Amino acid sequence: MEFKVNRNIFLDGIQKTLGIVEKKTTIPILNNVLLRAESNKIKIIATDREISLISDYEADIAERGEVTLSAKKLFEMVREIQGDVVHFTKSANNIVKVTCQRAVYKIPGLPADDFPSVADSQQVEFFSIPGSVLKDLISKTSFAMAFDESRKHLNGVLLETASDGKNHLWRMVATDGHRLAVAKAITADPCPELAKGIIIPRKGLLEVKKLTDVHENVSVGVHKNMFVVKTENTILKINLVDAEYPDYKRVIPTEKGTSVTLDKELFLHALRRMNVVSSERYSGVIISFTADKMTLNSTNLDVGEATEEIDISYAGEDMDVGFNVNYVIDAVSAISVDNVVMEVGVGLKPTLIKPAEGDNYLCIVMPLKI
Repeated sequence: MEFKVNRNIFLDGIQKTLGIVEKKTTIPILNNVLLRAESNKIKIIATDREISLISDYEADIAERGEVTLSAKKLFEMVREIQGDVVHFTKSANNIVKVTCQRAVYKIPGLPADDFPSVADSQQVEFFSIPGSVLKDLISKTSFAMAFDESRKHLNGVLLETASDGKNHLWRMVATDGHRLAVAKAITADPCPELAKGIIIPRKGLLEVKKLTDVHENVSVGVHKNMFVVKTENTILKINLVDAEYPDYKRVIPTEKGTSVTLDKELFLHALRRMNVVSSERYSGVIISFTADKMTLNSTNLDVGEATEEIDISYAGEDMDVGFNVNYVIDAVSAISVDNVVMEVGVGLKPTLIKPAEGDNYLCIVMPLKI
């Protein structure tokens, strides 16, 4: 195997794999990426057996072949060498010589035959969705995913779709049991039929977001319990979580709570100031509503106390409600308009946070006992 490739393009390709290759594994080859030299293309493949990434890049191929190399070390080598073109040559015993200008590396590889096979995506039916739309859905929900290995179905997001023939709805949902985030978007292009929804795991979702950060046009499809995302030169395959997602609609309050409209930036900065005195043991904030005034207070015996008042339009009964301050910060940060509506539940009923205009996002936060 022998080929030459643009350094920056190749470096970008290897960097995409770093979030996928297994760092702690009993199978050493899962630390590696598979390099496959084909006609005028170099294919880079990475997998952890749950997520697979296949990318191809233009290259000058002198001799076809394939080998697997450590993704981390290969990235570090190519990152540190200077020059426009990197030259790769594989010898008979899977030693790969990497040359750029006067720098030469030799890196031992493992046989490509030992690398897990990654199925092709020829049978997948793809549907286009703007990358910005998919990225927005992820940004507005991913913070509410759980970190609980015993509840794998919550360690990801639920993706649902619906269509009335003209408008096509994409809805993403995440919850960790303490909060629930729901985001939706309407697209003109058709969407896959996911009435029952699919659960995309956390690690896979973060890789999807990386693709949407740099690609405006993406296509998605579902095939054999796998969520597939495709861009111009990359295919990402994610094994779905095989479980039932809880009925999140039951959590959304049917009775409207006490409604308060707030300036997003004013409220967000006040919450962050409360967060300064929070710690791992306690991160609560008590929000008090009185006539035309909202008071935020956070008291932590280990750190100190913070209090701030905000003028609001409120004429209801005096009310105190406690929250995990980080949950409220996450919910408000996801809103992209200037004003935020809080519908505060009475007692220990949940509070709904949503934008003042539009219905494409809502977040429900359970209160703390105070």
